[in-house]
Amino acid sequence: MRPAFDPTLYLVTDTALSGERGVAEVVRAAVAGGVTAVQVRDKTASCRQLYALALTVREVLAGTGVALFVNDDVEVALMAGADGVHVGQDDTPAAEVRERIGPDRLLGLSTGSPDELAVALALPPGTVDVVGIGPVWTTPTKPDAGSGLGPEGVAVLAAEAAAGGLRSVAIGGIDVERAPLVTGVDGICVVSAICAAPDPAAAARALRAAR
Repeated sequence: MRPAFDPTLYLVTDTALSGERGVAEVVRAAVAGGVTAVQVRDKTASCRQLYALALTVREVLAGTGVALFVNDDVEVALMAGADGVHVGQDDTPAAEVRERIGPDRLLGLSTGSPDELAVALALPPGTVDVVGIGPVWTTPTKPDAGSGLGPEGVAVLAAEAAAGGLRSVAIGGIDVERAPLVTGVDGICVVSAICAAPDPAAAARALRAAR
């Protein structure tokens, strides 16, 4: 049975932006402020480092009911006992990832265009649990993500995802001022708006209030 998953405020970690506080402490504070899901992402980390980071975050999340995803690395997600994995269109195909993680873990897939969403919708029901739609706005935390879809473009794709039975989160350039502009999705996904904030708990509370 797959774990419960609330996508309302989805935090993607950034080791560099977390600074001396460390990812674990940022996550702890963010969850206290209202974050409902966490994805561990560090493109510069080795598999060993990512595994250690995932274990640390998993310990922080224990007993909170907040789902833990690992970005891209299926093996690390499995070894760390994460609730799920999130992959991009250019990573291991979602159908193959589902085979590897089995039926009891969550799977997220990035979608940045109608064609990419069509890939997700064409998969057998139950393959993907949530699609990440974006970038809404261009963002320095992921410069290779392409040009921004804008709130209107995100809303169109979110409606198509919902019609196909998929939940969605919007990602890319979302902060507390822009959060109210993003509609139609089940949640918003942020990186720097929390990881770079002086007070991650307060930042999370403000983002929740803005929705």
